[in-house]
Amino acid sequence: MKRNLSIASTLFTCAVFTITVAYGAEDQAAPAARQAKVLVLTGNEYPGHPWKETAPLLAKFLASDPRLATSVNADPKFLASPKLHEYDAIVLNYMNWQSPDPGPEARENLKKFVESGKGLVLVHFACGAFQGWPEFKNIAGRVWDPKLRGHDPHGKFTVEITGVEHPITKGMKAFETIDELYTCLTGDKEIQVLAKATSKVDKKDYPMAFVNQYGKGRAFHCVLGHDARALTPAGVQELYCRGTAWAAGLTPVAQGGEQNK
Repeated sequence: MKRNLSIASTLFTCAVFTITVAYGAEDQAAPAARQAKVLVLTGNEYPGHPWKETAPLLAKFLASDPRLATSVNADPKFLASPKLHEYDAIVLNYMNWQSPDPGPEARENLKKFVESGKGLVLVHFACGAFQGWPEFKNIAGRVWDPKLRGHDPHGKFTVEITGVEHPITKGMKAFETIDELYTCLTGDKEIQVLAKATSKVDKKDYPMAFVNQYGKGRAFHCVLGHDARALTPAGVQELYCRGTAWAAGLTPVAQGGEQNK
C-alpha cells in the first residue's frame, strides 16, 4: 500500500512539474514582432526612371521583412494628406523635373511627418524631388545639384561598405551593381555615410547610402536604383530592407536572419 502511495505521489509530482513547465514556456514565449506600415510613394517620374517597374519591385522585396507592411501609392500629392501620418515610413520614389514639387501643403506635411519621429527613405532620383525648397536639404541630408556632373556612364561598379558602425550595414559586404554612380549630391549637414563607390571618371569616392537625423525622425538616403535591374542585386535589396526598417524605428536584420523585434 505504501509502495502504491509512493508511486501515486511521484506521478502527481511529475504531472505538476509538466504543467508548470508548459505554462512557463507559454509565459516566456517571444512577443509577436512589431509591424511597421511602409508606403512606397511614386508616380510623376522622369521617363528614364520606370517607376511602374521599380515601385512594385521595391514594395515586393521590402515585404520580405515580415515586419514591413508595404503598399504603393502613385500620387505624390498624397504627401499633403493627413493619412500620411498613419504610416511609419515613406519610401520616396519619384522626381520629375518638369513638376517636381506637389505643393506647399505637401512640403509642410512631410516636414511634420519626419520631425515628429517617422521615417523617410529616398530612392535614387528622389534626391531632387523638392527643388526650390531649402528645408528638403536638411531632411534628406544631401540633394541633387543640377550644376554638378550627374553621374558616371551607366555601367557596373562596386559598392563598398564604409567602416562606420551602424545597424543598417553591420556585417554587410561589398557588392556589385549595374547602375548610375551618382556624383551630383550637395549639402553641408553632418551625415553618416554607410556605403560608397569610386567614380571611374574622376577616381573620387561618392556616397551611395547614408543616414540623417531630422527632429525626432530618421532619413535613409540611397542613390542606387535607376531601374528594375539596378534594384535586383541582393546587396541593393538588403541595403534598402535594412535602411527602411531602421527608418521605421525597427532593428535592421540580415536577410534570412531572425526577426527579433
